[in-house]
Amino acid sequence: MNEFFKKLPFIDNVLKGIGQIMLQENRWTGLLFLIGIFMGSWQGGVAVLLSTAAGTFTAMKLKYDPSEINAGLYGFSAALVGVALSFVFQTTLLIWLLILLGGALAAVIQHFFIQKKIPVFTFPFIIITWVAVFVLHHFTQIPGSEMISAPAGPADYDDFLTCTNAFGEVIFQGGIFSGIIFFVAVFISSPAAALYGLAGAVLGAYLSHMNGEPIEKIHMGLFGFNAVLSAIVFSGFKKTDGIWVLMAVIITVVIDDLLVDHNTLNEVGGVLTFPFVAGTWITLLIQKLFKTKKIE
Repeated sequence: MNEFFKKLPFIDNVLKGIGQIMLQENRWTGLLFLIGIFMGSWQGGVAVLLSTAAGTFTAMKLKYDPSEINAGLYGFSAALVGVALSFVFQTTLLIWLLILLGGALAAVIQHFFIQKKIPVFTFPFIIITWVAVFVLHHFTQIPGSEMISAPAGPADYDDFLTCTNAFGEVIFQGGIFSGIIFFVAVFISSPAAALYGLAGAVLGAYLSHMNGEPIEKIHMGLFGFNAVLSAIVFSGFKKTDGIWVLMAVIITVVIDDLLVDHNTLNEVGGVLTFPFVAGTWITLLIQKLFKTKKIE
């Protein structure tokens, strides 16, 4: 299979870009993510392929660092733009065009921050999606998708499924099987990242429950997916990694709950992965200050 991907490096880069949604530079992780998305809806699967391809192609045409392209760094924010727009809106011609444009723009914004050596994670996706949702809601008549307007089914209160549902919600997938596939996809790339992500989902669900968030939404994984991402960022095999994971998850959940409780970002499509980005930034800052103080 390695020979196949050597002959078709663009496909390899696209799959790694999809895998990087959960910070995994792994083509098989990306392929499993793609399968899980297609299980949710064919529109979402096609959208993530188109937007990731647009981001990767843009990076290649603008001659960005080949090693960064090969690592999938210009694909993951683009991928999320595609799946988000196909999830929120019915896929009209305008939405398909915006999926391509948004994917390309995500790569450009990602490159700007990479050049500045600022770890922005999924922030390009957040900016583009917020702007697109706000503009489309206020200046067009494009209806919402069936997925977002359909009434939620009965919640499954199995604790393990609550955790894997959080993995699914990272990429807007509410299906039980998609969540399990996403967990396995991360596990085959990095067992530590998958298990810390699972622990983050558990802690996120518990803290949100203690804060009085709706139990149905907690079991759907809506109060756990940002915690999953924050846990994955700081996952590792050192003893101190667990401390940083714990801190990042707590900060992320606090930000998430505050924003949701006050309906702060409803006009622009919700919190998306912003609590993860903000929580990770704060934790990285604390980590940096701690290391500086230790050196002194």
